[in-house]
Amino acid sequence: MKFINLEKSETEVNMMSPLTWAYVGDCVYELFIRTELINRTNLKPHKLHIESIKYVKAQAQAEFLQSIMEDLTEEEKDIIRRGRNAENHHLPKNCDVKDYMYATAFEALIGYLYLNGREDRLKEIFDKIFN
Repeated sequence: MKFINLEKSETEVNMMSPLTWAYVGDCVYELFIRTELINRTNLKPHKLHIESIKYVKAQAQAEFLQSIMEDLTEEEKDIIRRGRNAENHHLPKNCDVKDYMYATAFEALIGYLYLNGREDRLKEIFDKIFN
């Protein structure tokens, strides 16, 4: 199911800032987590929120990224490097800076894949989260 209508070419997406990819990736990842929790549980909204935090916090994203690094393509590893090294002037208050950098890199990868319409690859990556 294709659910975006981005009017940018792959070349234009590739030229975007990694922080732009991360901006989109944050939303896509959170929507995936929320949808999976609804599919897998019968929790009420507050409990859904509490459970989703376990997956979307920076430390969890950084750990997940580390767990899939060997399964990534060279192109995806390059996206990760660009996302991790992006100069972000917003530093976290309640998490480790290294975790925050890797979480940003993870979100950049998710956003990049989403914006380029690579939903099959996103599904492969997301399936590893719950398996």
